[in-house]
Amino acid sequence: MEGGVVRVAIAGGGTGGHVFPALSVARELRAGADQVQVRWFGQADSLEQRTAAADDIDFTGVAVGKLRRDRNPLRMLTRANAVDMARVPVGVAQAVRRLRAFAPDVVLTTGGYVAVPVGMAAGVLRVPLVVHEQTVGLGLANRVLARAATAVAVTSEATVAVLPPRVAVRAVVTGNPVREAVLAGSGPAALDRFGRGFDRGLPTVLVTGGAQGAHQINTAVVGVLKSLLGQTNVIHQAGAADLAALRQTAAALPGELAGRYYVTDFIDGAGMADALALAEVVVCRAGAGTIAELTALGKPAVLIPLASSAGGEQVRAARLLAEAGAAITVSGAVTGERVGAAVGGLLTDPDARARLGKAARELGRPDAGQRLAGLVRAVAIGEPVR
Repeated sequence: MEGGVVRVAIAGGGTGGHVFPALSVARELRAGADQVQVRWFGQADSLEQRTAAADDIDFTGVAVGKLRRDRNPLRMLTRANAVDMARVPVGVAQAVRRLRAFAPDVVLTTGGYVAVPVGMAAGVLRVPLVVHEQTVGLGLANRVLARAATAVAVTSEATVAVLPPRVAVRAVVTGNPVREAVLAGSGPAALDRFGRGFDRGLPTVLVTGGAQGAHQINTAVVGVLKSLLGQTNVIHQAGAADLAALRQTAAALPGELAGRYYVTDFIDGAGMADALALAEVVVCRAGAGTIAELTALGKPAVLIPLASSAGGEQVRAARLLAEAGAAITVSGAVTGERVGAAVGGLLTDPDARARLGKAARELGRPDAGQRLAGLVRAVAIGEPVR
């Protein structure tokens, strides 16, 4: 520290799953009583740069090399991979110079390709490093960096159990930060926005495949839509690709059922928070951010994990929730009949919904942002991290 100011360098980006934990920590640190200076290191002209700018966080660009992975290692021997991998040492050299100029007391990495050069530069400069992992198993970048990290922040005890022993001793369970707005959603606001034709005496199901939608989920839900709408209202974030077809399906519904179905391509952050607040059941993927939000809110969910997710992480996360009695998982052959049976069973059994919600809430860590920021602050000033 210099002049009583704690300097924190943050590196993470590429996707919202890596960006949000970084943003959460930056906000928590700057809102604290201590004097903290935060600088975000990331790829230029990226989601992380736009996010930092929107929050008035200083930003420094670093060259990034991307590895296009494949189950067949031979298919990874491509010109694109060779060119991008050549950028990694360039990024490390840039990060060393730019970190040295900033002189941080601690570096936090939250994943994504930019985490590698910045985390390696921290090692070169002997700056304490905190690595945050959002998924159950360590991602590729974090597997590289965790070996030299001062502390490895993980989402749950399940992660500690699968870490190598020399990494597990430095693991701290913080949880995965959720967006602040998610915890403040309003069911009545969701009814005003999405539910003008809803039957207020029926529960509401939220269906979402993420911002881009998920064709697999959309197809399964359409297959049982009429029967579902006999029991529930449905808010459906479908993505742009399937929207036209789904609107045709909606137009063909009987008037009473059509009023209970709201379909759109995208729901913004505030709208999604409200939709989650209203929903009795959520049908969705099993990404790390989604799991963090569902458990923080204690929402009963039918999870349809993306089988092709990196390292099978969504399948693993969904299985862990199902084994804890905190969600129902539909994997393998995803059909309308299987999804409809899972959702319908919950709609007709309020006690089952309550049990799932309670188990999910017990796994949730709505204070994960504060926990992770506290860990970063402790490492920066040399306090014990356990």
